[in-house]
Amino acid sequence: MTHNPAFKRNEVVGLDLGWVNQIKVNRNASDRRAASLANRRTVKKEYQAAWLIKALQCIDLTTLGGDDTPGRVERLCMKAMRPLRTDLMAALGVSNLTTGAVCVYHEMITPAAKILQGRLPIAAVSTAFPAGLASMETKVREIELSVAAGATEIDIVITRQHVLMGNWQALYDEMVAYRKACGEAHVKAILATGDLLTLENVAKASWVCMMAGSDFIKTSTGKEGVNATIPVALTMVRTIREYHEQTGFRVGFKPAGGVSSAKSALQYLTLMKEELGREWLEPHLFRIGASSLLTDIERQLEHYVTGNYSANHRHAQP
Repeated sequence: MTHNPAFKRNEVVGLDLGWVNQIKVNRNASDRRAASLANRRTVKKEYQAAWLIKALQCIDLTTLGGDDTPGRVERLCMKAMRPLRTDLMAALGVSNLTTGAVCVYHEMITPAAKILQGRLPIAAVSTAFPAGLASMETKVREIELSVAAGATEIDIVITRQHVLMGNWQALYDEMVAYRKACGEAHVKAILATGDLLTLENVAKASWVCMMAGSDFIKTSTGKEGVNATIPVALTMVRTIREYHEQTGFRVGFKPAGGVSSAKSALQYLTLMKEELGREWLEPHLFRIGASSLLTDIERQLEHYVTGNYSANHRHAQP
């Protein structure tokens, strides 16, 4: 994971059920705040270009298909290390531009490591992704194998039934075990918010995972019927802010699933800036899980440089 040298990683703290049980979320107020982000005028011209470059640097460039091959992953990694054409980078005055990480299945860690050679983090999805329905022993062992293979970040999926049944101790114990299995690798807890039914469940699950030492909380696997949304993101980033106020630890946020346009990426950047502050606009605290988003950002930046939009097929697909 890209780090600020002064950054202090989140730690396991005690489960405070009193705090968890008192959490309430005002759905109407959340929806109004989310709508204000969607409806406001966005940044323009050189300011938009700068924000899009920042979004690009925070992408976890992802391929999680059943038809993944080593060749596809190798192309993904090469695109992650050189996400924009040389002429566009020169016109924009940037160099050494990369995405935040690549995100793959366990079996694709080795071909990713072959290309990246430590130059970018490798995030591996784990714990019986996407459903999470395997034995605890199997899920912990999967994490250990991925770390041994070279993954520096592990995206785990929580057991949704713990949330739906209000079994917060079980969720906490599970997350603590995952954090321990990760060792020095950073862990992102995927809440699969589309399965959790209410924003209160999302907020409570966020708090429990952070108390259990998660370095990031992440919205979705990308495989649920409903993935990242602004109201859910707002709920999660506000729990991050409250957690920081209570403990002093900074936890990252990762929206994933359905974030495919430059416009939507700008909405998430705006949300992070306004709710958490400038510090959270860096890859060690903000990622966007995406596959096609990079293509749209590249098109928008080409339009800024040349005044013309190019067709999607002119941009290399990872």
